[in-house]
Amino acid sequence: MKHTLTILALAASLFTSAHASEGEKVSLPAPEVSGINQDGDTVKFTDVYAKGPTVVFFYPKANTPGCTKQACSLRDAFADLTKDGVQVLGVSFDKPEAQKKFRDDFKLPYDLIADPEGKIVDAFKVDRIVKGTANLASRQAFLVKGDKIIWKDTKASTADQADDIKRVLAETK
Repeated sequence: MKHTLTILALAASLFTSAHASEGEKVSLPAPEVSGINQDGDTVKFTDVYAKGPTVVFFYPKANTPGCTKQACSLRDAFADLTKDGVQVLGVSFDKPEAQKKFRDDFKLPYDLIADPEGKIVDAFKVDRIVKGTANLASRQAFLVKGDKIIWKDTKASTADQADDIKRVLAETK
C-alpha cells in the first residue's frame, strides 16, 4: 500500500509538470542574434524585440508530436497574443525547408527560425540534446521585453505553452 501511494504521488507530479510550468522571472540581456526563417529571409531578433514583447520558443524537431502541440498551442492563441502586441519566434536545429513544411502543414502564423549550427541555441543558453548524430534543442521558452529576457521556462510545456505565456504577460503588466 505504501509503495502504491508513493508511485501514485510520483505519477501525479510527473503529469502536473508535463502540463503546466511556472518558469522563472529573470532579468537577463536578450541575445542579439539573427537567423534564417522558413522562407530563407534573415530575421534579426533585435528588430523583432523592438516591435513588442517577444516569445522565443525552442523545440527539438519540426513535425514531431510534442513540438507540434507546442507550436499549435501558440498558433491557437496567436490572436490573443497579438492583441497584446506579442511577437512569436520558434527556433530549432531544423533547416529552412523543414521549418517551411512545419509552418505550412500546421498553418503557423509566425516565423520559424532555422538554427542548424546552434548559434541561437547557444546565445539563449538552451541545452542541447544529442540523439545519434543529430543535435536537438531542449524544449524551452523565453519572454523578451525590450532588451531583456524577463521570463524563462527551461521545462516548457507542449499543449499549455500559450497559457503559460499569457499568465506571465498578465503578471508583468
